[in-house]
Amino acid sequence: MSIEILVAGSLHFDILVAGPRLPQIGETLAGTGWMTKCGGKGGNQAVEAARHGAATAMVGCIGDDEFGGRLEAHLAAAGVDTRFIRRGESGSGMSVALSDAGGDYAAVIVTGSNALVQVADIEAATQELAPGGLLVLQNEIPEAANLAAARAARSRGARVMINAAPVREMTAALLELVDILIVNALEAQMLGGGTVADLPDAARAAESLTRLVPSVIVTAGGHGLALSAPGISATIGSHAVALISTHGAGDAFAGALAARLVKGETLEKAAIYANAAAAVLVSTPEAQRHALTSAATVRLLQSFAPGRTAP
Repeated sequence: MSIEILVAGSLHFDILVAGPRLPQIGETLAGTGWMTKCGGKGGNQAVEAARHGAATAMVGCIGDDEFGGRLEAHLAAAGVDTRFIRRGESGSGMSVALSDAGGDYAAVIVTGSNALVQVADIEAATQELAPGGLLVLQNEIPEAANLAAARAARSRGARVMINAAPVREMTAALLELVDILIVNALEAQMLGGGTVADLPDAARAAESLTRLVPSVIVTAGGHGLALSAPGISATIGSHAVALISTHGAGDAFAGALAARLVKGETLEKAAIYANAAAAVLVSTPEAQRHALTSAATVRLLQSFAPGRTAP
């Protein structure tokens, strides 16, 4: 089977620490629990795309260590094609994430072997990407790797989507190859879209950022999201769910969006679905998220349809 979605990106072994709040600089704070998790924005988005029914492959680099073995096994168990994952000489990427009682979090990421992603591996993987498929990128691997991937995908007739997180300067050469840009409120502001405090702000930011990429989605946390694309400008309200943790919400959205796009849905319909997928994730405890399926997203959509308004 040809690849519908190719994710070129990062793989991190995450250590999650929960506490009553985030510590201040210089403070030692007693936590309430901890766990490990296989992550990285690339890995998370690949798992989500596979979860929502797309034939998904991952290209990236892990270390020749225990963390790397667990990362690869996690992807394979989720149904992600791992043939294009290289074992590098550097240690696997990892992160430490701190979450507070309200569900918000902060993280420190160590890139490790993610910096060693090879252009040759990306080009080999892209040769199996179906025409009409989708390449998914983030900003946790080198810009040169993203650029090579985007060029190779375009040569196959595939679309290119980038979740520009974490924010960094992106070259015009890369942006010219991107079809869809996804950013959160802070990322939108850092890219020059203005302050995003609510949905009208998100809509203005999305429209502003179309100067960079033709189709833009700005996610605004509990407010919902805004999208601006040729022929459409809309906002989609959030779902009323009990928040447990926002960790991974953006990756759930991006992966689910990609999965629906390759099945032929419009950007707006795909965004409505992905909005619900992210709501399901943030209302599910971390330890139970591995068992989620697309059925949970469908049930949420059937039970409550968020509002759509024209900005």
